[in-house]
Amino acid sequence: MLSLLHIENIALIESADIRFEAGFNVLTGETGAGKSIVIDSIGAVLGERTSRELIRTGARSALVTAVFTGVPPLAWLVENGFSTGREELLLQRELQGDGRNVCRVDGRLVTVAQLRELGRQLLNIHGQHDGQQLLDPASHLGYLDRFGRHEPLLEEYRAAYHSWHDLRKRIAALQMDEAERSRRVDTLNYQIRELERAELRPGEDEELDARRTLLRSAGKLMEAVRMAEFALSGDEDSAGACALVADAEGAVQSVSSISPELGELGERLPALRCAADDAADSLRDLSRTFDFSPGELDEVEERLDLLYRLRKKYGPTVEEMLAYLDRCRQELDQIQYADDTIARLEKELGKAEKEARKRGQALSQARQTSAQSLRDRVQEELRQLDMPKVRFEVEFAPKGGEAGMDETGVDEIQFLMSANLGEALKPIQKVASGGELSRIMLALKNVLTAGEDVGMLIFDEIDTGVSGHAAQQIGRKLSAIAKKKQTLCVTHLPQIAAMGDHHLRISKSVRDGRSYTDVSPMDRAHRVDEIARLLSGEEISDAARRNAEELLDAAGQGA
Repeated sequence: MLSLLHIENIALIESADIRFEAGFNVLTGETGAGKSIVIDSIGAVLGERTSRELIRTGARSALVTAVFTGVPPLAWLVENGFSTGREELLLQRELQGDGRNVCRVDGRLVTVAQLRELGRQLLNIHGQHDGQQLLDPASHLGYLDRFGRHEPLLEEYRAAYHSWHDLRKRIAALQMDEAERSRRVDTLNYQIRELERAELRPGEDEELDARRTLLRSAGKLMEAVRMAEFALSGDEDSAGACALVADAEGAVQSVSSISPELGELGERLPALRCAADDAADSLRDLSRTFDFSPGELDEVEERLDLLYRLRKKYGPTVEEMLAYLDRCRQELDQIQYADDTIARLEKELGKAEKEARKRGQALSQARQTSAQSLRDRVQEELRQLDMPKVRFEVEFAPKGGEAGMDETGVDEIQFLMSANLGEALKPIQKVASGGELSRIMLALKNVLTAGEDVGMLIFDEIDTGVSGHAAQQIGRKLSAIAKKKQTLCVTHLPQIAAMGDHHLRISKSVRDGRSYTDVSPMDRAHRVDEIARLLSGEEISDAARRNAEELLDAAGQGA
């Protein structure tokens, strides 16, 4: 469960440490006080999308830290090399002014995507956006698949569907009319001939560039070699360095027995003479390799110009041009033998379609079985939420379109409901009021998360459009959920606030010209005042306090 949330420089919160307890945590406060900031901070530390605009004005960065306790051996921890036998798990996310994020799990750097994946295994947030999703029939199939845990069947179907779909695309690419086929054959033949005439060699362009550089400096190179060779070897009229070093060696050796110093020098001169001789030999060898014909530079430039023109058409390197040539040859073969290829692919297509439809039907049958269970579970939840006459149904229809299937399967589904006796079932988005949507969403969330390992559920204003007895029933349902999973609810309703095992109040104040949001846990006396405020507004009457006392007593909350 989430035990501690530390927030620094997030919107109006300069610094706050919020402790959460097991059971039902409620969060109340005036509109605009900053309740959403707490939820946004939790979302941020769990890797959800956020904005640098959350950083408090004047601060360079913001930090959110979350401490989870009693963490089960989650798959993410095992897959990412974290130990699973732990009392606490520490998550951190720093938001920086330049848009960068620094995320850590137990001090180890992770990416935002990794943090998000872990976060979804720890905690589930239901916000107002989820209620809007319920109005979109396109989201209903996802709810049903999640409830039925159809992911393995869905993956098997998608693999079969993609095989069939890819074969259709390949056949369509080969099925062209005669005029189009003739034009394409002419184009391919021209491109193949042009590339074959060029007689391309891999790496040729780099070799030619290097040769051109050499040829452009041929005169300078040859002159430098000639001068170096003359300096070392000399000519008929003057001795070079090699001969002069040899003379020095002979002269020193002739007197080396007289002077020890000269004897040492005499031992060094032979190595110097050998080095000079080797350098002279190398220069002679190099001069023989400089075989520059007068027209070679023009030939190299002409070849490079051809490669330049071909690069503009077929690819930036010789290797890519050769790869393009291979593709042209293959496409030409496919077109010339298209009828045979189409016949072969159509046989494969028939088998692939049969397999895809088989997998689709298996998925559809599983969905229909799950739909009956989902209907019964949701109806039971809604009865407990003061909707005893409601009927909830999952309507199936065949997938539209020519093929009758797509990536999601062969089914179109939508949720139907009737809230009153005698009323026909109709799409939820057409008949559900705001309060009914809130309760249907709560029912779905409770059903969907019942079998999941997440340790905490967060409900952000689940009470929208609800009041009176219905609000009390929602409070009871949330309290029942909290007995199995730690639950946090942001609410404006006194009936729900009174049900909390642990009550936090969000308040806003102004100090030294700046706005600050504070989060405070409340004892019994403060809870009475807060619930009375929810009942009557800022002017709290004695009657409102008595009503608040009664709500707390009815909920069994003595502290």
